[in-house]
Amino acid sequence: METLKGHPLYPFFWPDSVAVIGASSKPGKVGYAIMSNLILGAEGQLGGGFRGHVYPVNPSGEDIFRQRTYKKVGDIIGKVDLAIVAIPAAGVEQVLDECAGKGIRAAVLITSGFSESGEQGRERERRIVEKARARGMRLLGPNCIGVINTSNRLNTTFAKKAPPRGPISFVSQSGAICTSVIEYSAGEYMGFANFVSIGNKSDLEDSDIIEYYAKDPSTKCISIYMEAAKDGRRFYETLKKKVVPVKPVVVLKAGRTAAGARAASSHTGALAGSDTAYSAAIHESGAIRAVTMLELFDFSRALAYQPPVMGDGIAIVSNAGGPAVIAADVAHDIGLPLSTLSKDTLEAIGSVCPPTWSRGNPVDIIGDSDLDRYQRVLEILVAAPEVHGVITIVGPQAVMPLEDVAHMIVDVSRTTQKPFTASFVGVVGQPSEDYLDQHGIPEMEVPERPVRAMKALHHRGLYLRRRKFA
Repeated sequence: METLKGHPLYPFFWPDSVAVIGASSKPGKVGYAIMSNLILGAEGQLGGGFRGHVYPVNPSGEDIFRQRTYKKVGDIIGKVDLAIVAIPAAGVEQVLDECAGKGIRAAVLITSGFSESGEQGRERERRIVEKARARGMRLLGPNCIGVINTSNRLNTTFAKKAPPRGPISFVSQSGAICTSVIEYSAGEYMGFANFVSIGNKSDLEDSDIIEYYAKDPSTKCISIYMEAAKDGRRFYETLKKKVVPVKPVVVLKAGRTAAGARAASSHTGALAGSDTAYSAAIHESGAIRAVTMLELFDFSRALAYQPPVMGDGIAIVSNAGGPAVIAADVAHDIGLPLSTLSKDTLEAIGSVCPPTWSRGNPVDIIGDSDLDRYQRVLEILVAAPEVHGVITIVGPQAVMPLEDVAHMIVDVSRTTQKPFTASFVGVVGQPSEDYLDQHGIPEMEVPERPVRAMKALHHRGLYLRRRKFA
């Protein structure tokens, strides 16, 4: 990408050539999975993967995926932009020396057995970082699964799938979280621009990655899973000054409890630090904190695909009274302000609803509602100046086919810059859900989740409004 050329991290995302050190022709090996993802890609056939050159490196010298294999990095003819290292830890130091000699300035260390494994591993990690920096080389990892850039089909990981292309860029301290997000994204039409598994953060850390994402035109929302920041002050300053002003950021900070902090330390060698301090830093920077993985998904989807809420007042509209009450309770609990509907708005809704409608917000249009009633009420709410976002809740019933409702909601949403979230209550894996997700309206099967997703959009809008008038 031309706008990012010259950035120190450019070779990790836009290499013209990749060397896979530890490439394998044996299914079940990490080096095989990486080669498969690079050469075959999501399409699973030759030519379906990365568009650049891929150089397998293995002492056996046997061809892998019809690619000529080199016994050593130095044997490769031509320039190499990025090295993927997937060999035992004891051999990494020597391989990095060979990479530096070849002029490679970016390396992803898939290998584990470093600072997460004890004192000997910490010393080994210290040495490779010292050597890399002396040679002008940047390192991602070790103990990570690699990098994905969906724009150029670059997948240096050993994940089973690749995420669909879209506007979210993700960085995770946990490789397992990365693979879980990839699995989830495929079914929810949750698209990604970039994925980075950062591992032990021996050299590159969260601050480096999110600063790059802030400059990436393909990225509309940045999502982070972290157990600890290597440099907490730098992370806070980067968020506050360089990233959040231009891109919304969602942070799932794990290790909130003593038990979680101990688990984080054994996982990646992270020292989790004070959770209170992290919460304060995330809040003060303008980012939003997720507490669960579902919140990470829901907040990120909403912020990536929907506009922010640019006022105080959300409408909930539903043909199902119970779920609407639940949604109202959750909105109150999390501080999402609901609109006080004006007399004009109430009269307009009353003109298309039976006398038994709720006459307030949530707008319960009654369970016998047909598609026309739901659409007319939505149009009234979208036009109301006191409404700045709409949460649509639908209880399945015979007189209003869900696919028709989904199409209608998308059509109405296109007439406004006000954000929409949705719940088709209890409905999972249906075409109606898929249609909403495909068209950028986050849809969830329970009413609590679209309320929380709207809260993320309200948080972003409040940040932007305060910044405008600061």
